[in-house]
Amino acid sequence: RRCSPWWSTGWAGLSTVLTPHPLEAARLLCTSAAEVQADRLHAAQQLARQWHCVVVLKGSGTVIAAPGQTPAINPTGNARLATAGTGDVLAGMVGAGLANGRATGADALRAATEAVYLHGLAADRWPAGCTLTAGALARHITNY
Repeated sequence: RRCSPWWSTGWAGLSTVLTPHPLEAARLLCTSAAEVQADRLHAAQQLARQWHCVVVLKGSGTVIAAPGQTPAINPTGNARLATAGTGDVLAGMVGAGLANGRATGADALRAATEAVYLHGLAADRWPAGCTLTAGALARHITNY
């Protein structure tokens, strides 16, 4: 089983943000999703060190980690975000933050942290009785 893809080296200094869910994180770490879930902080930190990037480990209590930084646990969000495509909306928000001038080092961490917070906040403020879909979330995010 190959656990170190060709693109895993030489990325230091570039603004890379990975947004795995626990199973994707487990595959990158050559472990199980259960082990990732058992210690989400450690898994996110390990990914950040191994891949030299910012990591957003999605799930309940999304963890944002970067090499040499104290990881953060996002206080916003709910189970509605466990909907197909909402992670893609989050990745787009992170990319927009990077493209908006937050392009290196700590700025990538800030862009990821802000995107995760606003993504979760949108879900927390979602109207009761209305279905949250990725498309509706993406349209709604422009209000933030």
